[in-house]
Amino acid sequence: MNYKYWLACMVNLIGVKQIHCLLERFGSAEEIYRLEKKQLLRIPYLREETADKLIESKKETEIEASWEQLLKKDIRLVTIEEKEYPNRLRTLPDAPYGLFIRGELPKEESKSAAIVGARLCSEYGREIAGMLGETLAKAEVEIVSGMAKGIDSAGHYGALRGAGNTYAVLGCGTDICYPAGNERLYEKILKDGGILSEYPPGTPPLAKNFPMRNRIISGLCDILVVVEAREKSGSLITADAALEQGREIYAVPGRLGDKLSGGCNRLIKQGAGMILSPEDFLTDIGIYKNKKEIKKNFSKNLLEKEEMLLYSVLDLQPKNINEIINATGFETSECIRLLAGLEEGGYIRETFQNYYIRTLNM
Repeated sequence: MNYKYWLACMVNLIGVKQIHCLLERFGSAEEIYRLEKKQLLRIPYLREETADKLIESKKETEIEASWEQLLKKDIRLVTIEEKEYPNRLRTLPDAPYGLFIRGELPKEESKSAAIVGARLCSEYGREIAGMLGETLAKAEVEIVSGMAKGIDSAGHYGALRGAGNTYAVLGCGTDICYPAGNERLYEKILKDGGILSEYPPGTPPLAKNFPMRNRIISGLCDILVVVEAREKSGSLITADAALEQGREIYAVPGRLGDKLSGGCNRLIKQGAGMILSPEDFLTDIGIYKNKKEIKKNFSKNLLEKEEMLLYSVLDLQPKNINEIINATGFETSECIRLLAGLEEGGYIRETFQNYYIRTLNM
């Protein structure tokens, strides 16, 4: 396979269906590359504008420059014709013909889960997504998402905390960190996973690209997890794609009337699995046969009954220190001391000044 023909021809086509139609008709990118304009214009589903782009892209100097840029940026291209191409994607009717990759591809032999949800998520949703990502990673499940702010990023970070592998599918070129400000996460994913895209390097993050990339996120996973989503959201587009692809779908239930919970509650009503706790979830998806394999006994780990009392009044909704004092009856100084100990042990986290949340719920 000569990647240069693919770079010259395929990236200028309008959509993945058009690519598959042309490949079915002509056999390879090289054959398409060799077509003259009059031959291209005989193809009923190909507009003259696209034919002109294909002819223009044949300039050898531009092809060489594009290929050299790939190599310089440590980006490789894997096409559906190669063994390395993910088998989870291969059977999809709208499978991307090629993937541009920085880092690694998901491992075929590993179970994988996608964690998706709202960009403007709640602190509760962020914590849940991170907790699920970490728990799954510790169970050797690879995490896939889209590196968006909010739930996606929390799922990636959770996987990294769990010392697992995580993969981001972008709606732009793999040489572009999107959204801006996620550079730290981008670099971490490169070290423990990979950055993937069907769009060539330099492609900007256009709005029309993201619904298309969602089918790749769902396609790469065995299980799709939706943490928070409005009733009309990109996460539900991903869920629809997952349903069509035959993937398992799970959702985290939310409060009635909460807009961020509307999409998840709707999915559950339509038959999606319900996530009530990480241990239940891992049991449901066949990672563990019973809860005892991952159940943590906090009464043994916590040294003082006062710590256990304070921990028991916290949950995944941030609570102010005054609420905690009222619920426990501790003096302010004692409460601060206990909070510091629990935070140091990794059992709780201060989300913002004087507001605390559980970090584990097993």
